[in-house]
Amino acid sequence: MPDKSASVEKRLAELRGEINRHNHLYYVLDAPEVSDAQYDRLLRELTELEAAHPELITPDSPSQRVGAKPAAEFKTIAHSLPMISLENAMDEPEMDAWYERLVKDLRGKKPDFICEPKIDGSAVELVYEKGAFKNGSTRGDGQIGEDISQNLKTIKSIPLKLISGSAPEYLEVRGEVFLPLASFNELNRQTVKDGREPFANPRNAAAGSLRQLDHKVTATRPLDIMIHGIGKIDEAWINGMRLKTPMTHELVMKLLSQLGLKVIKLSRHCADLTQIKEYYRDMLAQRQSLPYEIDGVVIKVNDFGLRNELGFRARSPRWAIAYKFPAHEETTQLLDIQVGVGRTGALTPVAELKPVYIGGVEVSHATLHNPDEIKRLDLRIGDWVVVKRAGDVIPKIIKAVVSKRTGKEKPFVMPGKCPACGAGVVIETDEVIPRCPNVSCPAQVKGSIEHFAQREAMNIEGLGDKLINQMIDKAVIKNAADLYFLSKADIMKMERMGDKSAQNIIEAIDRSRRTTLPRLIYGLGIRHVGEATARLLAEHFEELDRLRDAELEELRQIPEVGPVVAQSICDFFLNPANLNLIKRLEEGGVINEPVKKSVGKLSGLTFVFTGEMSKYSRPQAKELVAKLGGRTSESISKKVDYLVTGDSPGSKLDQARKQGVKVIDEAGFLKMAE
Repeated sequence: MPDKSASVEKRLAELRGEINRHNHLYYVLDAPEVSDAQYDRLLRELTELEAAHPELITPDSPSQRVGAKPAAEFKTIAHSLPMISLENAMDEPEMDAWYERLVKDLRGKKPDFICEPKIDGSAVELVYEKGAFKNGSTRGDGQIGEDISQNLKTIKSIPLKLISGSAPEYLEVRGEVFLPLASFNELNRQTVKDGREPFANPRNAAAGSLRQLDHKVTATRPLDIMIHGIGKIDEAWINGMRLKTPMTHELVMKLLSQLGLKVIKLSRHCADLTQIKEYYRDMLAQRQSLPYEIDGVVIKVNDFGLRNELGFRARSPRWAIAYKFPAHEETTQLLDIQVGVGRTGALTPVAELKPVYIGGVEVSHATLHNPDEIKRLDLRIGDWVVVKRAGDVIPKIIKAVVSKRTGKEKPFVMPGKCPACGAGVVIETDEVIPRCPNVSCPAQVKGSIEHFAQREAMNIEGLGDKLINQMIDKAVIKNAADLYFLSKADIMKMERMGDKSAQNIIEAIDRSRRTTLPRLIYGLGIRHVGEATARLLAEHFEELDRLRDAELEELRQIPEVGPVVAQSICDFFLNPANLNLIKRLEEGGVINEPVKKSVGKLSGLTFVFTGEMSKYSRPQAKELVAKLGGRTSESISKKVDYLVTGDSPGSKLDQARKQGVKVIDEAGFLKMAE
């Protein structure tokens, strides 16, 4: 009778080999052979078999990328060979001087070079024994790094097992872990949406992701790696290579690639200094189009024998240098500070800058958030300031260059009156943001109509901010309700509005007349009332009239509606202008369908969503929860039952783990909803 355990072990080996092959094709070679669904079936079969036979689980199994418990603290790992930094050349004369010293040190010999992009990430070392991933560490102080093995195992472009055949018994490789720009921008978008400070740049985001004590958090960040060098390596393997051909960097990178490692891309063999400079100019031109950030190029002597002749300085090798690009920080002049007004009346100062190119993009404005930020930076109009820009993050003033002050600079004074309508500015208790109290303020009206028309509210397609601004400026509309009294002729008076475009807008407005109560409540723009709270209020009161007439105490008794939100709702419905708006909406034919609390599979459960869903958009997922009797929230609290994570989840994942909220992926959520 055949040995069942032997057949299971054989199947597990087949699955691991197949999944590792597909990981290499997808994450290293960018050449997938199977669909995501086919890959998922293989991985599911593997995990189910391993669950049934835990004694057969191996450390290098693809299932073990995320499996251990969070670390209490990082241990340390000593590097066999120091991970030293590179000397920098900041301009062409410094590059020329380095080359001249190099040739002099080699007694006139002129070597060839390998040039590579200098990825702006976090340096790490990976160690493999007998082809299997053993551990990984940060650079640290160059001698000793932090053991981040579990976090590195979550990076799918790092093989847990090298391709067998020519793998050395022992191998140390050095590389750069980075966050692709698209992933970084999405991470920052979600971070800002969650009300937290965005990461300064992809490098900081990558470094922070690698140093998470809970590697499950690291697993949610789509980190990548490129290998650019070696540390200690099996001498027999090296000697074997030397017998066949002179050892060069070019050859080593080729061999590492054959082992399944993702080696650095866009490298180029350069014969002399002229070709090095051509490569530098080519990479500088490509910089903005690359999917990751680079801050220069690295030039390395290709021949290992010549490297040994050149040796090392105290902190850097003589045989390599980083030829840096112009920085993403620049100094420019603060010409003025203008104040903008948002839909809630918040006054936000914005810096007007003397235009300057930072990372290939012209920057002329920077948001200053609030008056306290201006005080903290001690900014004065006329100051020379350091401005930073990383990726697609909004330009930010880092500091004033006090040494450049002439005495002609002027302190900024926040206006006491709204710059849009002239109303007296107020600062509410426990707030630092000045506000315009006039709900008829043109700036607030524009913002409120934009909010009213957005997809999550009344969903009036085609009604963008430029068209709204025109209609306000030309007095065609004064508030959101006026939209329902427009004619096609009114819209055709606006710039770039032909017959067809105007007809499309009219039809979109007509479609929005029949809506749901949650959408209408959210569209009204009540301060502190987001989508989740709007649905909660709709379910509790069922009719807008009942919400309008609700007493403060009744509002405060509703779960998840605190005193601040309750007071904001009361204040909104006590304002005659808002009551007139609602009356006009009704006169314009806006009908909202009463909402009664649904009863279903998700009754009694509260969900928060983060990241991008694949089957549903986030609004659709929230609608599904509501239909099945559940609730959604915009923020993590102990009242939340589940955090549902999609691609590129934000900081809510960290918050959920800290507060003990159960985390499930999209597949887990859909299973609950089926």
